[in-house]
Amino acid sequence: MTEQPPPPPAPGAPDAAAPPVCPRHPDRVSYVRCQRCGRPACPECQRPAAVGVQCVDCVREAARTAPRTTTAVGGRVRRGRPVVTWTLIGICVASFVLQLATRGAWTEQWAFSAAIGAAEPWRFLTTAFLHATNVTHILFNMWALWVTGQFLEPVLGRARFLALCALSAVGGSVGYLLLAGTPADDGWYQGVVGASGMVFGLFGAMVPVLRRLGADAAQAVGLIAVNAVIGFVLPGIAWQAHLGGLVVGLVLGWGFARAPRGRQRLVGWVLPLGMAVLLVALAVGKYTSTGWLAAVGG
Repeated sequence: MTEQPPPPPAPGAPDAAAPPVCPRHPDRVSYVRCQRCGRPACPECQRPAAVGVQCVDCVREAARTAPRTTTAVGGRVRRGRPVVTWTLIGICVASFVLQLATRGAWTEQWAFSAAIGAAEPWRFLTTAFLHATNVTHILFNMWALWVTGQFLEPVLGRARFLALCALSAVGGSVGYLLLAGTPADDGWYQGVVGASGMVFGLFGAMVPVLRRLGADAAQAVGLIAVNAVIGFVLPGIAWQAHLGGLVVGLVLGWGFARAPRGRQRLVGWVLPLGMAVLLVALAVGKYTSTGWLAAVGG
């Protein structure tokens, strides 16, 4: 008998003699295959696995279908650095550089005062990213933000941590507004800057969160007490903003920490929304009671 040559491959069928190529990058040859789907994966598409490597598509599919893992207070467990904390620090540092470069023009554009808050309400938040030209001011606030952020952000989750920071910053401005007196007082026109309201909110949130986790909150309470005393002793410190941020942080932290396990996600949305509405109502009420809202509108 004589041997017959193998039949030619069908049109469109892969050539067995051709080197394997990455499905996502057909111009790249790869002899490394995904341990999950068996397809070739080039170095750019390889992801380390417990055994061998997996392709990026399989890793994404596994992450999408994996059950949601949460902390004791409902924050989504994530790996890596505290992204929100680093971002807030970066914004503050960039803003500080602009303050110095513009010789105060950047500060005047975004700083908060009770007199200007009614006409430009975004300043309730933007003032938290400004600091006095004294380097000690921003160094302390960024250190405090880093220390509290690297603990709270992984525990609360990025979304709730960001809401806590933003509302504590706004709460600091609202606290100053409520305690700044009336348009007849000098404090009504005094500009205030700094992330201290946000920082005090994080200090306040740490207390109920630490207790929920079964940890000792004595150091957090002591830190709040020391900084509160400093705010009253040293001149030029807006203790009203510290108090406003602290109250907001305590309320949000307590709500996040004590939410029932099955309703933590719901509380994570409803509580910040309710706090935002309350802060707006307090600010509008203050402006209305002093007649400033009508004066600005007129």
